[in-house]
Amino acid sequence: MLLKAVCVLGLLVCGSQAILQVTISLNKVELSVGESKFFTCTVIGEPVNINWFNPQGERIISNQRVVLHTEGVRSRLTIYNAIIEDAGIYRCQAVDARGQTQEATVVLEIYQKLTFREVKTPQEFRQGEDAEVVCDVISSPVPAVSWFYKNREITPERFKRLQVLANNNLQILKVAKDDEGVYRCEARVEARGEIDFRDIVMVVNVPPVLSVAQESFNATADYQESVTFTCITSGSPDPEVTWHRKGRQIERSEQYVLNTLEGGKSTLTIKNIKQGDGGPYTCRASNKAGSLEREILLKVFVQPHITHLRNVTAVEGSAAMISCTAEGEPVPEISWRRASDGQTFSHGDKSQDGRVEVQGRHGKSMLTITGVRLLDWGRFDCEALSRIGGHQKSMFLDIEYAPKFQINHTIFYSWEGNPVNISCDVMSNPPASMLWRRDRFTISNEGSSNTRIHTAEGRSLLEVTPMSDRDFGRYNCTARNNIGARYQEFILAQADVPSNPYSVRFASVSQRIASVTFMKPDSHGGVPIGHYIVNYKDQGSQEWRTVKSHGVQTMVLLTNLEPNTTYEVRVAAVNGKGQGEYSHTETFQTLPIREPSPPTVHGQRGVGKAYRLGLVKQDDGGMPIVEYIVKYKTVGISAKLQDKEEQWMTKLVPGMNDFTILQPLQWNTRYNVEITARNVKGLSEPTFFQFLMPQKPDITADSLFSGLGLGAVVGLGLAGLLLLLVLVDISCFFLRQCGLLMCISRKLCSKKTATSSKGKELEEGKAAYLKLPLKEENGKDVLKPDLIEIKVHSDNSIHTKQDDSKA
Repeated sequence: MLLKAVCVLGLLVCGSQAILQVTISLNKVELSVGESKFFTCTVIGEPVNINWFNPQGERIISNQRVVLHTEGVRSRLTIYNAIIEDAGIYRCQAVDARGQTQEATVVLEIYQKLTFREVKTPQEFRQGEDAEVVCDVISSPVPAVSWFYKNREITPERFKRLQVLANNNLQILKVAKDDEGVYRCEARVEARGEIDFRDIVMVVNVPPVLSVAQESFNATADYQESVTFTCITSGSPDPEVTWHRKGRQIERSEQYVLNTLEGGKSTLTIKNIKQGDGGPYTCRASNKAGSLEREILLKVFVQPHITHLRNVTAVEGSAAMISCTAEGEPVPEISWRRASDGQTFSHGDKSQDGRVEVQGRHGKSMLTITGVRLLDWGRFDCEALSRIGGHQKSMFLDIEYAPKFQINHTIFYSWEGNPVNISCDVMSNPPASMLWRRDRFTISNEGSSNTRIHTAEGRSLLEVTPMSDRDFGRYNCTARNNIGARYQEFILAQADVPSNPYSVRFASVSQRIASVTFMKPDSHGGVPIGHYIVNYKDQGSQEWRTVKSHGVQTMVLLTNLEPNTTYEVRVAAVNGKGQGEYSHTETFQTLPIREPSPPTVHGQRGVGKAYRLGLVKQDDGGMPIVEYIVKYKTVGISAKLQDKEEQWMTKLVPGMNDFTILQPLQWNTRYNVEITARNVKGLSEPTFFQFLMPQKPDITADSLFSGLGLGAVVGLGLAGLLLLLVLVDISCFFLRQCGLLMCISRKLCSKKTATSSKGKELEEGKAAYLKLPLKEENGKDVLKPDLIEIKVHSDNSIHTKQDDSKA
């Protein structure tokens, strides 16, 4: 028994060979994760093989982290960067030649230090969501984790919305911006007294808040206008604002100006707005918490502009379609105006005859004319109109048509040797070519001995000089264009002199003048009448006197006739061929000489106390008027004068005068006038006239000088001074026979003769009358009943006439 025990302990050699002894340098080892350690296995004896086995009983084979190194009776196991899985019992086993094994073990305990794995700071969350702040800490044994905020431990009692989860993370319900800050995650291992912590910054991102100052803008294109959009944003972090249009981000350019202002304002300015700039624009605000966008609408108004309108050519009788297209914002409405009559048409309108109709709206319109006529030719105006303006353009409707002859005059007259122009006038579109034919033979444009052709646009003139009877007859004018051909026949006939006029009458007959009227001849002979010849003579004469009419007037005035005389009259017409036959001879008798007819007068106020009386020439009765006898008197204006018969004042006016001046007259007085004309035969019936003189004017210094300037007043002052000097000189002349006037008179008096004195008297008395006034009791001037008028005629004879109330 004792020998067995010794063998087991390996201290003795049993039999012929010793027993193996295996030992490991350490029996139990604590190792931190990540550390490295080696173990040495020593064998006493003669081992054949030494192997290591891991805690799972698997033989260990060297690799990069676990390495075996065996030399003789020693084997070293090295573990690099230990991990938790490396923990357990490791065995070192030795085998001898007989196959006997011996082993030793070592216990490897691996613990985890406090380790914070992937703890990020800051950690960001979106406002309003449930946040979970991650604190990934490991240790062996499992650590105890606590959270702190603002130096206060987070417990359910203190923080209602905060709690520590089983995975050691911190949960915050409905996280808000106020929850933002620094949170501490602290871990402890009581067994080792180990402690460690991490400070984690939590950031709460607030989604953008976006508003626009104005959602819609109006602008007019092509007026160099600009418009600025404004977005106001807030959020955390500060949102980035971008502008977009049609799905693409707007970049800075000459047209687009982007600005960021204080207070979260961002602006987009669009310069030089054009029609294509209209539509929606998007303002987009973005940050880590999200993005938000708002739309702004730009309405670009564009003045109407007609883009399509062309001239149209149509054939008479066909249909014409005229199209007008316009652009603008808002889309304009189109209307038409026909320039020939001003009639307007819009969508759905028709003309009264139903040939003109308009269809189309919203920028497009079609005007259709069926059965085109020449009256449709001309300008049509297309007008595009919207609430911001209008645009008008015009087109021209040209109508092509076959030739049309403009005149119906187809018979021409001439005579041998007299050239005549046969005019063929044609309207056509396009212009027509014209040729002349006679008896189916074409007349050459070069003409012949007695024919010539003169051509102008729309006219062909055939000049024919008839040489014999065969040159008279029918001529044909043919006009042709690409629409059609027309012809017209003309007749060249031989002309004759006119037939005789008839119905000779005398419209008015006086002493020396007679008006002769007559009817035109029934035939002018084919050639227009140029004038008429009127022959007249008194019955006792054999010689006719001739008067030509003015052109083709059928009235001729005979003058310088003798009064109370019988005349014979006959009339003949004259054309290019010659003079026609005379009419029947008619007679008339001029009136005998008689007194003039009553004169006609008209009056107007004269200057001062005068009245201008106009005399209108009247029938003088066959002899010149010698004079007008003008008598006038006042109409009684007082009780005394009413009981008395007013006296006439008389003035003789030469018959050649056409007016006379009545003066001096009384202010504010009514006058009766009686005018009689006299020729050698006697007096006419009187004509009566009445007029009223105005109030006496009130001339004051204010009225005299109020309208005058300083210079005029000074001038009047100087004139008054000069007048005063003249008056003083005259006074000296009459009172003291001295002064400048006296000196001049003495020189002149020495040269006076009796003849000059007599001439002066005649001159002073010429065409004057003398009135001798009497004084009434009241001192007023009245006319003497036996007023004498002294008339001095141009032959120096004196005519004296006593006037009475009856004149």
